[in-house]
Amino acid sequence: MPHLDRRELAAIAIGGAIGSVIRVWLDLHTTSGPPGWPWTTFAINIGGAFLLGYVATRLQERLPLSSYRRPLLGTGFCGALTTFSTMQVEILRMLDAGRYGLALGYAAASAALGLFAIHLATAFVRRVRVVA
Repeated sequence: MPHLDRRELAAIAIGGAIGSVIRVWLDLHTTSGPPGWPWTTFAINIGGAFLLGYVATRLQERLPLSSYRRPLLGTGFCGALTTFSTMQVEILRMLDAGRYGLALGYAAASAALGLFAIHLATAFVRRVRVVA
């Protein structure tokens, strides 16, 4: 069994606690809009993908190495802020309601825009021109 670094685990826990509190606050204080498309989850996941792309690229390429920043910000904070498990539940609810097109569109848009958000964030950190 590998050695567990208690400080790394603490960094993940602290980041996760902060990310989850922000996630719940956003969920409670935003409206989801018209029935069907879960805008809050969608926006949080796309924003979280951008933030994770930014953090990962910045920590890897621009800042001195640190044992605890990536677990704190990437695994902990961004992992708790984004909610892909909620996205899966929402897709299952759409499928159960017979809204197959909406479920497919939501899944495809979430994946495509999430990847594009990572691309933008990485380009931003690297200060390169973004080619869409």
